[in-house]
Formats: sequence, C-alpha cells, structure tokens
Amino acid sequence: MATFRAALTQLSILNINGVRNNYDLAELPNSLHSAQLPALLVMPIELERERLFHRREDSLQTAAFSGGAKTIYHSATHLLLVAPGEAGLGIRSHLPRLIDLIDSYTAAISADVTLGDSLLTPARVSVEPGVYRYGERDFYGCAFRHSWLLEA
Repeated sequence: MATFRAALTQLSILNINGVRNNYDLAELPNSLHSAQLPALLVMPIELERERLFHRREDSLQTAAFSGGAKTIYHSATHLLLVAPGEAGLGIRSHLPRLIDLIDSYTAAISADVTLGDSLLTPARVSVEPGVYRYGERDFYGCAFRHSWLLEA
C-alpha cells in the first residue's frame, strides 16, 4: 500500500526534459532565483485563492465499502515555474519555452501514469498555465493539478 507521501515523492522524481530543479516537500526553497529555473515544486496544498476554472474539488475524499477496498482521493499540485514575471519582454518571450515544458511534462506523466505504481488508477491531471506567486515574486508557469486514488 503506497502512502500519500510516497506518491508525492514519486512525483518529485519524475524526470521532465528541460526542467533544471524538481523539488520534493523537504527541499522546497523559501524563494527562487532565475538560476534555479525552470523548476517544479511538489505542493500538496492550494497556493492560489482562485483557480483558473473557479472549481474546487475536495482535496481529501474517503470511500469505504463494507468488505471492499478502502480508498482515498488526494489532490496535489506540481507547480512549474519558468521565469520571473518581470523577466524578458513579458509573457510573449516566455510562452514558447512554457509550452515546450508543458509538452515534456505531458510526455513524462504519460510514461508513468501511476507514479511507479503508487496510485491505484492513472493520475488525472489538469493543466493550468498562468502567473503564480511563490515567495515574494510572480512567475510565469503552469500548475499541474493532480487527482489521485490511493488505497487507505
């Protein structure tokens, strides 16, 4: 039986072509500098007050069936930060790289949809490009919002 922590660790070691740093929970920096980018951060919490599509799924749902499997639904965000908001010529100068990294992420998660068999079913992932605040800065990036089913 894989734990939520084990699934988060598997997410943090997912190899994404073009990403310089992939931070696990214990390694999350307080702030990021340009030399550390692009970076992926494993976030088991919501950072933004409003999500792109203004919908919110329960981050923890339980379902238990008498005599059947006990399962738990978890949510996690894998936050891709590509460039500081004040860098370059604005969003236009960062969009090509952002899109290439989203494609690389999609390819990597497609190759390991259960994160090393940590998940009972393939991960459901929504892709939400945008501007995200981390530390005291805004970054161009993408939130990959995962929904997972794990055994209780």
